[in-house]
Amino acid sequence: MLDLNDIAVFVQVVRHGSFAEAGRRLGLPPNTVSRRIQQLEAQLGTRLLQRSTRKLTLTGAGQAFHEQCAEAVDGLVEAGQALITGSQEPSGRVRVAATADFFDFFPMAWVADFLAAYPLVRVEFVLSDAKADLIAEQIDIAFRGGALADSGYVARQLLGPRTDGLVASPAYLAARGTPATLGELADHDCVTPAHPSGRTTWRLTGPGGKEEEVQVGGRFSGNTAQALRKAAIAGLGIALLPPAMGRLDVEAGRLVPVLPQYQRTGHGLSVVYPSRKHLPRAVSAFIGMVTQKLREEEALPDVWRARMT
Repeated sequence: MLDLNDIAVFVQVVRHGSFAEAGRRLGLPPNTVSRRIQQLEAQLGTRLLQRSTRKLTLTGAGQAFHEQCAEAVDGLVEAGQALITGSQEPSGRVRVAATADFFDFFPMAWVADFLAAYPLVRVEFVLSDAKADLIAEQIDIAFRGGALADSGYVARQLLGPRTDGLVASPAYLAARGTPATLGELADHDCVTPAHPSGRTTWRLTGPGGKEEEVQVGGRFSGNTAQALRKAAIAGLGIALLPPAMGRLDVEAGRLVPVLPQYQRTGHGLSVVYPSRKHLPRAVSAFIGMVTQKLREEEALPDVWRARMT
């Protein structure tokens, strides 16, 4: 029969990325942790972790085993904590991965409200434009836009697709002229995410629902939507932005719509998490808060919604 303590040790090793750190958390010497993992692998008849001098990596069998047992171990720990505290109130850390400019769109006040509602929970954000490895980086929740790869994670869509539109500053258009056709964009400076070729292909839907494309480039590129917005306001070129991001700038005259008959259907927003069955209460509560807040925002008039970004 498998030793449940060995399984719990395995989950901690995966979560913390090393025998030494798992041992520190569990109060065990690293060699004891390593031996417990070896015992578990011997009982299962398969290797769960690939060892190297730099890091530990889950094998395919280890990944599958972790997905099946991690939430059960967490459930036992949570049940014990509930008995100790005499409460079913959410508690513990929620580690969240999101893009570098996440808080340009997501009001910090929502996080403050959540922490006020759940005083035993702490939230830790990991902000980066690189896609996080939920297991290796101990991420509970990741916010992701665009089409999701089949990663084995659980995904829940929070926002459906949005349409992006072209905008530029009045100063840029006065100096360079306003393009009258999609093809003319190729002769303009456009601010886009960086690409090795220096050119980016924009695929836009025009009149009649026909999709057209144009290759564009410019002298400025950036890796966040806010950087592109600010570059457009500064007169560095034409940008393709979500309407909610540029709406206040258009109202204030800082930006002007360009070729408004053309739009790009952008991707929605999803929340991704590694557990397949039940979630820790703190994680479930955080996802519930985000879902509720976004639904409330969707019900607001557009001009109010824009002011929340």
